[in-house]
Amino acid sequence: MGYRSLQACIDDLEQRGHLIRIKQEVDPYLEMAAIHLRVFEHEGPALLFENVKGSKFPAVSNLFGTLDRSKFMFRDTLEKIKTLVDIKGDPVKAVKHPFRYLNVAATALSALPMKTGRVAFEQTTVGALPQIVNWPMDGGPFVTMPQVYTEDPDQPGIMHANLGMYRIQLGGNEYVPDKEIGLHYQLHRGIGIHQSKANAKGQPLKVSIFVGGPPSHPLSAVMPLPEGLSEMTFAGALGNRRFRYFYDDEGFCLSADADFVITGTVSPHENKPEGPFGDHLGYYSLTHPFPLMKVHRVYHKKNPVWSFTVVGRPPQEDTSFGALIHEITGNAIPKEIPGVQEIHAVDAAGVHPLLFAIGSERYTPYLKERKPQEILTIANHILGSNQLSLAKYLFICAKEDDPSLHTHDIARFLMHMLERIDPSRDLHFYTNTTIDTLDYTGSDLNAGSKVAIAAAGDKRRDLWKELPPAFSLPRPFDQYKLALPGMLAVEAPKYTSESEAAQQIAVLDAYLQNVSTEGLPLIVLCDDAGFTAENVNNFVWVTFTRSNPSHDLHGVGSFIRHKHWGCTGPVIIDARIKPHHAPPLIKDPAVEARVDEMGKKGGVLHGVI
Repeated sequence: MGYRSLQACIDDLEQRGHLIRIKQEVDPYLEMAAIHLRVFEHEGPALLFENVKGSKFPAVSNLFGTLDRSKFMFRDTLEKIKTLVDIKGDPVKAVKHPFRYLNVAATALSALPMKTGRVAFEQTTVGALPQIVNWPMDGGPFVTMPQVYTEDPDQPGIMHANLGMYRIQLGGNEYVPDKEIGLHYQLHRGIGIHQSKANAKGQPLKVSIFVGGPPSHPLSAVMPLPEGLSEMTFAGALGNRRFRYFYDDEGFCLSADADFVITGTVSPHENKPEGPFGDHLGYYSLTHPFPLMKVHRVYHKKNPVWSFTVVGRPPQEDTSFGALIHEITGNAIPKEIPGVQEIHAVDAAGVHPLLFAIGSERYTPYLKERKPQEILTIANHILGSNQLSLAKYLFICAKEDDPSLHTHDIARFLMHMLERIDPSRDLHFYTNTTIDTLDYTGSDLNAGSKVAIAAAGDKRRDLWKELPPAFSLPRPFDQYKLALPGMLAVEAPKYTSESEAAQQIAVLDAYLQNVSTEGLPLIVLCDDAGFTAENVNNFVWVTFTRSNPSHDLHGVGSFIRHKHWGCTGPVIIDARIKPHHAPPLIKDPAVEARVDEMGKKGGVLHGVI
């Protein structure tokens, strides 16, 4: 079915038992976020907060909190959309089987954006909106489910526009209340191209921020769509309702179905400090200068609902977003990169820090010993593709070695890799390059390194499933635990400096060169071995969000030969928290205690958490 509005979606979910109302007053400072997080952890329903302290507007969250609920909201269009994306990647299919795809063609045609007459919006102020703060150190209230609309200055109009989900800071820092807000976007985003063009012309970029509307609209804002497929067209096809829009008397584009619209301009090279903000890696992104948006107007429909989510260490609601996106576009990426069978941005490791990939290894089939060749070519292509280029660690293996292997089985995939890699040959570094803006393990903002680790061929070793009775490590490395077969979490002293870390690793290196470690190809230095080894999610989160490959990847018996780095013994990743890292997200105990009370008998969340 196609929802005409966010309210229609809320009503449908409530009738089907997928949404509950919270009628008591809730505080937008930390409390709403804490409730959301707790309900999400229990795979609970969507939440409609009817009484938000300090605002007359209700708010809804956790709409996409489970994959099942997300698929339910798009139950009548999901299969058509998957086919539409599939055809976009291989249009010859439609030519070969025209009658099979008639329905999809009709869907695509009906999805064209529709310009309407002006809708009777009311006006309000930024300060009247729900001022939701998710984490204790956040710099102020943020819009966490926005749809940020900009048009190409060289090709105005909706068909060349960009709709993206970039965070918006509503207040705090140096922003003039009700007149200025912060606009944060990362490298490689569509809005950046529009702003660069506007800057070159010396003119301000018009920006419209939509909040709410049918659920197809925010999902479209985060979709990695094939080039040439507009987000507004996709929103119409997914929601079975054309994206309706009009322009106000100042020339700003307004979504006719949005609950709220904030319009404003971004002038060339005009920035103000934005942040901190608790982000999807599980840490704060710190305060940095980002584009300043001067607010023109704040619109809202009659009886609007504010839509929000909470961002933090995965899994979170955006994890379900990602699962739904994979459901829709799972076959698209392999068609864009020749030889790729699967790619998985590992959510448990914060998405961008860690990629798993499976490719074909068909080069020189006449050689007796198979080794990574074609998959290295594929790795270069992956690390040069859109958002995939923000990855730090890429593990890639050959499909031919185990056709049953899948990238979403994290433990099995890592074991497959570590059974086969030759650390003297199979690690390939990219230094002084770009990484995720939100990743503070690098040498500067947006600056860091990458490593591609490739494996092809027969097993080289059997991984240790338990440590040999005689195994030991020198002091101060006397606390350690196997996290997974062949992967050892080692508790190390608190990191103080690069030079001291080098001395500590030299001690470990010298000791391990005289110890049998054939079944132990990976050692991870960490602050808490028990936490790191507790489960696979903790292991990948600590290992890959707290290390920069060029600085923190070491090895026993390491060498450089013809500018290639390798090692003869285990790879060592120093995943301790460093002085320049951003702090991890920690919940407020007093707020958590209030949420505990809500879960008790008679509380609004009893039976939910």
